[in-house]
Amino acid sequence: MKILIINGPNLNLLGKRQTDIYGNRSFEEYLDGLYKQYPQHQIDYFQSNCEGAIIDRLHADGFGVDAIVLNAGAYTHTSIAIADAVRSISAPVVEVHISNVNAREDYRRVSYLAEACCGSIVGFGLDSYRLAIEAVERLK
Repeated sequence: MKILIINGPNLNLLGKRQTDIYGNRSFEEYLDGLYKQYPQHQIDYFQSNCEGAIIDRLHADGFGVDAIVLNAGAYTHTSIAIADAVRSISAPVVEVHISNVNAREDYRRVSYLAEACCGSIVGFGLDSYRLAIEAVERLK
């Protein structure tokens, strides 16, 4: 399978930012482990702090990959445009969040993406990405 992981704003600072919520491991360190754990899959990774760049990547790869794992960060709670981009592509998209957004501030409990995605995995730390990969394996 060809799987694209897309991370949104501020996720480039994992391991440095709010370590009490997001942990002290960088995403790149975690990603190396995913490559080793899933050598049978081609896993590509993209991170951007810009909404338009995330939409452009969804458009560019959303018809050529088997699945997308998307952590849109704060755009989850604000971006109808990203939700529309998810609806526009053929690849199934799993929404992922490192923290349990439902146990945080009220505004984080609203996801504009949830309706457009095939499922959501929240609150399992970086392991949420592994769980998403396992979920998309079952879709195919």
